[in-house]
Amino acid sequence: MSGLADRPAEPVVGLAAAHESAALHATGLAMYTDDLAGRTAGVLTAWPVQSTSAHARVVLDVTGAHRVPGVVRVLTAADVPGVNDAGVKHDEPLFPTEAMYHGHALAWVLGETPEAARRGAAAVTVDYEPLPSLITVDEAIAAGSYQGATRTVARGDAAAALSEAAFVLEGVTEFGGQEHFYLETHASLAHVDSEGQVFVESSTQHPSETQEIVAHVLGIPSHRVTVQALRMGGAFGGKEMQPHGLAAIAALGAGLTGRPVRVRLNRTQDITMTGKRHPFHIAWRAGFAEDGRLAGLEATLTADGGWCLDLSEPVLSRALCHVDNAYWIPDVHLVGRVAKTHKTSNTAFRGFGGPQGVFVIEDILGRAAPLLGIDPVELRRANFYAPGQLTPYGQVVKDAERMPAIWDRVRDEADIDARRAEIAAFNAAHEHVKRAIAMTPVKFGISFNFTAFNQAGALVQVYKDGSVLVNHGGTEMGQGLHTKMLQVAATALGVPYSRVRLAPTRTDKVPNTSATAASSGADLNGAAVKNACEQIRNGMAPVAAGVLGVDPADVVFSGGLVTAPGLDRSVSFDDVVAASYLARVQMFAAGYYRTEGLHWDAERMQGSPFKYFSYGAAATEVEVDGFTGEYRIRRVDIVHDVGDSLSPQIDLGQIEGGYVQGLGWLTLEELRWDATDGPGRGRLLTTSASTYKLPSFSEMPEQFTVRFFADAREDGAIYGSKAVGEPPLMLAFSAREALREAVGAFGDPGRSVVLASPATPEAVFWAIQAVREAADVAVPAGGAR
Repeated sequence: MSGLADRPAEPVVGLAAAHESAALHATGLAMYTDDLAGRTAGVLTAWPVQSTSAHARVVLDVTGAHRVPGVVRVLTAADVPGVNDAGVKHDEPLFPTEAMYHGHALAWVLGETPEAARRGAAAVTVDYEPLPSLITVDEAIAAGSYQGATRTVARGDAAAALSEAAFVLEGVTEFGGQEHFYLETHASLAHVDSEGQVFVESSTQHPSETQEIVAHVLGIPSHRVTVQALRMGGAFGGKEMQPHGLAAIAALGAGLTGRPVRVRLNRTQDITMTGKRHPFHIAWRAGFAEDGRLAGLEATLTADGGWCLDLSEPVLSRALCHVDNAYWIPDVHLVGRVAKTHKTSNTAFRGFGGPQGVFVIEDILGRAAPLLGIDPVELRRANFYAPGQLTPYGQVVKDAERMPAIWDRVRDEADIDARRAEIAAFNAAHEHVKRAIAMTPVKFGISFNFTAFNQAGALVQVYKDGSVLVNHGGTEMGQGLHTKMLQVAATALGVPYSRVRLAPTRTDKVPNTSATAASSGADLNGAAVKNACEQIRNGMAPVAAGVLGVDPADVVFSGGLVTAPGLDRSVSFDDVVAASYLARVQMFAAGYYRTEGLHWDAERMQGSPFKYFSYGAAATEVEVDGFTGEYRIRRVDIVHDVGDSLSPQIDLGQIEGGYVQGLGWLTLEELRWDATDGPGRGRLLTTSASTYKLPSFSEMPEQFTVRFFADAREDGAIYGSKAVGEPPLMLAFSAREALREAVGAFGDPGRSVVLASPATPEAVFWAIQAVREAADVAVPAGGAR
């Protein structure tokens, strides 16, 4: 594929285009998976029978459900013709005999209406034989309850570096998960057509894997299952693995009843049945030189995987690969493991372990700065990677010089130094209200850690009237991927944006797709779309050359016209299409792309798993009330590297939204589980927006400025762009660090502030109380505190 990063004259990429479904979203006309059920005759609703025990052997009596009017069938393990498993690790029975968490679906009732199905599920009796349960990570660590592989990332001799370091700090960092809280809950709609094909509409980020799971549950080959993903009302990683079992339930019910079956979880079901961002427990020791440079780091990362593996192993791997964030650490020894607890199986969430890894080093630097007597802004900058240095897993840090350039630009354009002086004066004059500004960076690797996933396909068709239809393997969840693909196709074919339409993602058009995840959707699918368009254009070029009387190599497609350099005339794209049809030229093509230059040894945790790194920096100013711990975000300034943006308006929205979602995780959103020994043990207590605090207008920064890093073309990526979905989430660490500094301002200088996560007003209040008494001391030559 030649010139992947090169842009033609007058490209459609790079223009500020509205989201392709924006008008439909704004008017309520956008259709989602469950909306289709309302247009389908004879649809049955599936309703789960959920466990009320965190861990127990179960025996079900479903006879009561059959007596409920409107109940058509109860699905149990006996109905599965294939494999009774909904995962890829073979540890997720679709119909379990052992309840593994409070809310676990044990059976499904099919009803003529949602109410009939609900009443039928309530009529199923479950006999529980209680078993010991582990709810917290600490309980799992104490019990030695782990699952999957333990991984290690190591370089040099961390133990020796720590023994020789001028200063050594040690501590434990713990933080909670995060509920995806997408607006559209999980949904699937399945029917079996006249030829025996199973057709599933699913709100899924990974249609091909949904297809595979449905096929193996039904005991049929994949070519008899078609999965379509129309659009999702949000996903954030929560619909990468977890839709599969729900789609299989719908398909199984449709096959057994001969009628369409819908599964649409209500909010309470969704939040109690599906996984979250992984909480982590991290024990660490960090060493520093006299000048504040990092000397060594030892850490053990324990991820709370929940009841089964799901995606916990790759999440852990990415966490281990992002502990360094943007910092050079000469000697490193990191160990990662996955705890098994009796809670929902935790899964992908925007950042996919990266934020959890970044949390470690940012927490360490935030705690260390006062003890070292070094300005946190200077401490972070002094530890940035230099060109030519390697990550702990052995990859050269490409474009390392961008990080200090971005950092300095934020510092200059946001007038950080002058504002910090103003804040110092404000704090001196106000005993009970304090302000602070903090800056944090992000360096985020782009590509799937699992090399095989870094491939994509597309199908592009040009019709005789010159209109263009595009299918690709990526899914649209509101992030604007389809908008970017329309711009890529219009640019590659040289036609107006309005001449291209994008069809829903489906497995019988583009097979064997990877999940739309890892921030790689535009990179992978954009390159595949461009490849298909180039095949079509190259086939049409000789026809155009004959019409224009020029060499085929000189033909230029642009703006709906076809011409050549120096030629004073042109023909329309539509006319060339018509002539190409008469000349029997193929005007459809299957595009393909695989990311080159990647290699990864998952056992050794060494290699070059990422195509490139995305960089960014943020400065956040906060104001904290010492009486209540309440705070407000006064100002945010961001500079982020998006390469040469494919769609600036879309990328701007992703940066703003990523920051706010990160802000929610780090400061607001607290998942609480009943960890008592009472009858509700293991029950999620925060099951709705009334008890689970989400970012709202009141948490928005009063001033929010986002700028793109200029002259940042990424060679080897589609039209020189860079991924933008996940990296901005980690810019919100600047808010957490600003809160830490504001809390510290209530006490004496030189005191380390330990701040709980999420840093809710309550947590901030108690941290303020603590700084007036605590006295963390950094000790020399390998000591500990």
